Amino acid sequence: MKPTLVILAAGMASRYGSMKQVQGFGPSGETIMDYSIYDAIRAGFGKVVFIIREEFAGNFKSIFEPKLKGKIAIEYVYQEMNSYTGGYKAAAERTKPWGTAHAVLCAREVVKEPFAVINADDFYGRDAFVQAAGFLKGSCNENCYAIVGYDLLRTLSDHGTVNRGVCGLDPQGNLASITERINIAKKDDKIICEDGLEPREIPVESRVSMNFWCFDPSFFDYTQQLFTSFLHQHGQELKSEFFIPIVADQFIKEGGKVEIIPTSSLWFGVTYKEDAPYVEKSLHTLIEQGEYPPALWG
Repeated sequence: MKPTLVILAAGMASRYGSMKQVQGFGPSGETIMDYSIYDAIRAGFGKVVFIIREEFAGNFKSIFEPKLKGKIAIEYVYQEMNSYTGGYKAAAERTKPWGTAHAVLCAREVVKEPFAVINADDFYGRDAFVQAAGFLKGSCNENCYAIVGYDLLRTLSDHGTVNRGVCGLDPQGNLASITERINIAKKDDKIICEDGLEPREIPVESRVSMNFWCFDPSFFDYTQQLFTSFLHQHGQELKSEFFIPIVADQFIKEGGKVEIIPTSSLWFGVTYKEDAPYVEKSLHTLIEQGEYPPALWG
């Protein structure tokens, strides 16, 4: 059974100031998602599921249907605030859905096989998809999930601080925790985090989560249970969010294993508008090296 790729594309990034998920960065107008899907296809994924907001469906379909038709199966899922809430009544002032774990939960009806989850606006690289596909086809089960771990040093921005989920390891080298650290930047030869937490200096060799996860379909039942509890505890908070690391953390506490899959891939993304030229330049370099064709879809 071929694994599925789930792409989180429902969020609009306020810091970036546009719907960057469908901005063209490649020489033929390719989006960052195009490169992820291209890498997923050649790594052996059989289906892509876009998690989007319903008002963007027409826009999305017009961009992706023509180029992906016949290359990979496609599904669209809409993340709405009342999806999978069991009729829970949120605060009247709340307008936004419940975060990344809730977004994945919205794909439960269309995903029945081992699957990977990625962000729409991050470039993950071919090796990351090859490693993830290997895990999903071979080691993934209801007691063992995984996360692709990137070198922190290779995920920083020259244009401002970044927020990263820093991975803590257990004695076996598996994931023990993800600590969300904000305002991270390189200063001289050190990586400094100005968020009031300790340690202020983060080890250079740290691995971080770029939200590239690998799950067994049992993830959906497990996440539904946790989401129901989350709503009862935090559902009246206007800005509460149900993130994937919340689910992973509880899974580990209950005896599950989350492997950290190392990758040699270079990550890059568009946290800031100023990152766009770097993204374009990086893609151009990879094309020159023969990693991708100048026109991805021919």
